[in-house]
Amino acid sequence: MNNNVRSAQSTILNKVPQVTFAFWVIKICATTLGETGGDALSMTLNLGYAISTAIFFGLFVVTVAGQVSARSYHPFLYWAVIIATTTVGTTMSDYLTRTAGLGYLRTSLLLFAIVIGVLAAWYFTLGSVSVNRITDRKAETFYWTAILFSNTLGTALGDCLADTSGLGYVGGAAVFAGALALIAAAYLFTQISHTALFWMAFILTRPLGATVGDLLTKPHADGGLNLGRITSSLIIAALVIGAILFTSQKAGSHPGGREKIS
Repeated sequence: MNNNVRSAQSTILNKVPQVTFAFWVIKICATTLGETGGDALSMTLNLGYAISTAIFFGLFVVTVAGQVSARSYHPFLYWAVIIATTTVGTTMSDYLTRTAGLGYLRTSLLLFAIVIGVLAAWYFTLGSVSVNRITDRKAETFYWTAILFSNTLGTALGDCLADTSGLGYVGGAAVFAGALALIAAAYLFTQISHTALFWMAFILTRPLGATVGDLLTKPHADGGLNLGRITSSLIIAALVIGAILFTSQKAGSHPGGREKIS
């Protein structure tokens, strides 16, 4: 057996992208789009949170089915699922906090418990929650379930900080950006588990995107820029597409065999 065959057999391609700086830039843009797009349907088009959640959840089901059935990584398909989770996460969170009357804090605590529960079930089932091992349908199911609820949690967290703390949208965005900077420093200069840091950063990019989305779309009287939800969504969608096209979006990979939790 030649070296190329051995190399192909010892490396299993991931169905999610490499976690690079470009990954985080696109993730923040995608979560911002989820906020503006979700609000555009539920508020600007006046469909309400329940109907908008049903529409976006249908979009999520369609896109995630395509992602799970695919045999390799496809950048636009992957990011379409991410955007679907952020839009449905926006309207689902708003339904829980406003229509169901749970409020920001109780909704955040409930969703945090669900995220931890999903990650715990994933860990005890497969022995790892690392995104370097998304190579089969069971791992991918846990992965997308965790992402769906983490993006829903992020919406509630963003609204909770911006609307109830008195910081406003700029202050809320600054807090979450600062927290992400601390996580980046921990990644570079400490021995803290990279898997744990990934999920912390993944959750916190969502409230950052939510507060930036609100900053763009809310009226001037509420501390926003009043750009409009549909206009903002179109601009951000163009940024996401451009970033995918012009950055290196490659599938992650890992050595064959069972890796340690890291």
